[in-house]
Amino acid sequence: MAIITRREALAAGTAVAVSTLTPLRAAAQPAAQPAGRVVKKGRLKQTVARWCYKNIPDREFYKAVADMGLTAVDLLGPDQWEAVREFGLICSLGWQVGGTIPEGLNNQANHDAIVKGLTTALPTAAKLGVPNLITFFGNRKGMSDADAIKNCVAGLNRIKGPAEDAGVTVVVELLNSKIDHKDYQGDRSAFGLEIMKAVGSPRVKLLYDIYHMQIMEGDVIRTIRQDKDWIAHFHTGGVPGRHELDETQELQWRSVCTAIADMGYTGYVAHEFVPTRDPLTSLREAVALCDV
Repeated sequence: MAIITRREALAAGTAVAVSTLTPLRAAAQPAAQPAGRVVKKGRLKQTVARWCYKNIPDREFYKAVADMGLTAVDLLGPDQWEAVREFGLICSLGWQVGGTIPEGLNNQANHDAIVKGLTTALPTAAKLGVPNLITFFGNRKGMSDADAIKNCVAGLNRIKGPAEDAGVTVVVELLNSKIDHKDYQGDRSAFGLEIMKAVGSPRVKLLYDIYHMQIMEGDVIRTIRQDKDWIAHFHTGGVPGRHELDETQELQWRSVCTAIADMGYTGYVAHEFVPTRDPLTSLREAVALCDV
């Protein structure tokens, strides 16, 4: 059977329900039983991407997340932003409103749709406490970096005023073009940083996906420290494979999260890995590991 990922859903430009987004390899994994609060220190605000746990019903998942001590769920569509509030949670990152991975800001033909989607969603996000909305740089399709940077700056300049007025941050995601997102132009932190500095808004920043940037360039901790003023959100995921943050992975996640916490970061770190074992047990282990 085909594996449906967040990449494919976004590339298709569809508002696919969360229940269709998780790779089917986890289909037989049952939900673990609640086992109490995991967050003890709480220096980092951790959250979790909903699409990675599609086999757990919404209400069961939200309750389990809240019981662990998390305060948010990541990558929810607008129709889900209010539902999580019943469990004392918010949506930490709203999606399905700001374009798709291949059709992004680097192409001016996409600007009207992206700007309309984001500006329409901003008031609702502000009302429901959603701190961030996501958009993308887009696939290269032969475009030079110079032209892409110019176009991205122009598009984000149209968005920054409404975002500043709403008090909601628009984040643009850095993704790898080596394995998961072939031809994606925003595949290096330096590319994204140049755009962020040119836009110069406290409400337009980078989503630094640690999984993707470890694949593309490594040097994660130094880069995060260097670029911290332009990063508003983080994603995790084990390298290689985008699975659990365990001993099979090449990064020391406790060290990475300690570095993020030590620099005074106040945003969210979202777990976006695909569990290969009992999903809630894997999530609990990741939360405990990153509770630095």
